[in-house]
Order: sequence, then C-alpha cells, then structure tokens
Amino acid sequence: MGDDFEPSADQPENFRPLSNERILVIMAVLGIVGGIAGFIWVSLSFGIGVTVGTAMAFLNYYWLKSSLRKIFSAAAAGERPRMLTGTYFLRYLVIAAIVAVIYATGVVPVVALLLGLAAFGFAVVVEGVIRIVARA
Repeated sequence: MGDDFEPSADQPENFRPLSNERILVIMAVLGIVGGIAGFIWVSLSFGIGVTVGTAMAFLNYYWLKSSLRKIFSAAAAGERPRMLTGTYFLRYLVIAAIVAVIYATGVVPVVALLLGLAAFGFAVVVEGVIRIVARA
C-alpha cells in the first residue's frame, strides 16, 4: 500500500486547480438574487437584510483571509507566527455586535441577515454541484 502524496506530473488535460474566485462570484450572485427575491416576495427590508448579510459575509471572508495571510507569510519566512487569539476572533465579536445592533433596532429582519451571512456556505454548495455536473 503506497502512500505517495506527492503530486504526479501526469495531470489530466481538463484539470483545473481549486480557486475561491468562482465561489466569491457565486456568493455575490446569490446575495443579489436573494436580495431581489426577498424584496419581491417578502418585503423591502427583507431584501436589504439579505444583501447586508451577504456584505457581512464578504467582510468576514476577506478579514479571515488577511489574518491567515499574515500568519502563513510569517511562517514561510521562518519566523514563529505571532497570532493573538483576541485579534483572530475579533471578527466574530464585530459580526456578533453588528447582528445584535440590527436585532435590537429591528432595521432589517434577523432571519434575512442570517441568510445573507450564510451566502458563503450556499455558494460552496453551488460550486460543488457545478463541479459534479461538469464532471458528468
């Protein structure tokens, strides 16, 4: 049983490396379509809530990407990665505070906001379906 984990040189011609770009595009499309659908079928505030939640999901994604880039670039340079857990989890506190303020003020429905925040997860599912269908 050979456990060879090195990448082989004989990749198929249709091999595409994984990329987050399409997931982010799908996430944006889902946020816009979800906002429009929420406006049409529920209310204007519901549509705005989905859109604001999707914007917060983008904020969370890029904030995490920035934090991880700093950690891994320090590790690649041979330095010990300095990461304070407070700064790493600060984004969760900020997002929770925004959700709490929106909940307390009732500006937009919290359900719509949470649906928008889940846009990244929905986009990953859509990306998986696309890859399965494209392979078939």
